[in-house]
Amino acid sequence: MIDLKLIRERPDAVREAIATLQLTAPIDEILALDEQRREILREVEDLRAQRNQLSKEIGRLRGAPETEPMKSEVREIAERIRALDERLKATEEQLSMALYEVPNLPHESVPIGVDESHNVIVRGEGELRQFGFEPLPHWDLGPTLDIIDFERGVKMSGTRFYVLKGLGAQLQRALITWMLDVHVQQHGYTEIYPPYMVREDCLWVDGKLPKFRDNIYHDAEDDFWWIGTAETPLTYLHRDEILDASQLPLKYVAYTACFRREKMSAGRDVRGIKRGHQFDKVEMYKFTTPETSYDELESLVDNAEDIARLLGIPHRVVMMCTGDLGFVAAKKYDVEVWAPGCQEWLEVSSASNCEAFQARRGNIRFRREPGAKPEYVHTLNGSGLALPRTMIAVMENYQQADGSIVIPEVLRPYMHGIEAVR
Repeated sequence: MIDLKLIRERPDAVREAIATLQLTAPIDEILALDEQRREILREVEDLRAQRNQLSKEIGRLRGAPETEPMKSEVREIAERIRALDERLKATEEQLSMALYEVPNLPHESVPIGVDESHNVIVRGEGELRQFGFEPLPHWDLGPTLDIIDFERGVKMSGTRFYVLKGLGAQLQRALITWMLDVHVQQHGYTEIYPPYMVREDCLWVDGKLPKFRDNIYHDAEDDFWWIGTAETPLTYLHRDEILDASQLPLKYVAYTACFRREKMSAGRDVRGIKRGHQFDKVEMYKFTTPETSYDELESLVDNAEDIARLLGIPHRVVMMCTGDLGFVAAKKYDVEVWAPGCQEWLEVSSASNCEAFQARRGNIRFRREPGAKPEYVHTLNGSGLALPRTMIAVMENYQQADGSIVIPEVLRPYMHGIEAVR
């Protein structure tokens, strides 16, 4: 959440910033609840001062008859304070819930725009492969090579599910293991294996709740929530902790399965493995100091790009405009890879700087030196990379005229030396 003090002192600027996101937030309600809360606190403070003064007078008179009305008044004041404390608690709960509905504010460097058509291509790398034949989409390649089975996936679980078979399953596993090794050994991340099911509080801290409740799978009986990204448990790792500045940046990487209730327009992205309710992803995450977070964001993007570079897949970096920024990020880049069979750019990483938005929700702070006042850390996240779209890019970019798929050289040690899927 954003700082209440900012809303209190610059409400018009906050409203204007939120409007650029094409979102709304209950700013008027927050201001009213904040004023109500402060009025209650002032009244409680005055009543406590009266009670203390009366108690001192009662003590001075030591049991004199005139103290009886004073004692009765002290009891009345105590009852009024208890009632006000209950009102204060209810008001603070309402205020907290209203603050949860306020999105993060965009960084000044984010381009203003109403939707994805106003996103800015920052750079591209790698030449698009020129084929001497018509490249096939992965939904044709997979079944022909018997490495993707769509029919049996649907038979087991319904639409948006599929089965990876044989070398298809092995290729995805190789990609995941290799990506983890690159991030740990070359980029300096610490690997984490988190739970795939978390408590509800985790989703409030990382910003998925309350806005995205309808997209999250939930087991009501045990109150478990299936994660849609490893960002959720990684954000929660240091909940309510005060870190030492010397520890920062903390850099984590995690592989998880991810679960999302995809709600798409009829006829959109219906073919292949591009979009589903269950998918795999390698996620990078950073806890940083505020002054270094934007340098760390650029580094995070470069780490994601490095996976595409090493795979030899053309990619580009796109900066999100305000209208496509989302709820949590202050600034966000997408890394997109080219899929020649689908004939489209596929997002394989969204890299975001959330500044103190998540840290304030999770009370995650750091001290610059012993005894210094704790400050909120900045949090950053980015896919490194997401499956199965990376699979799509590998299959379609490395396909051959005979229908086979060459295994990228960096993956061959993880494929036990297999050079191609035939």
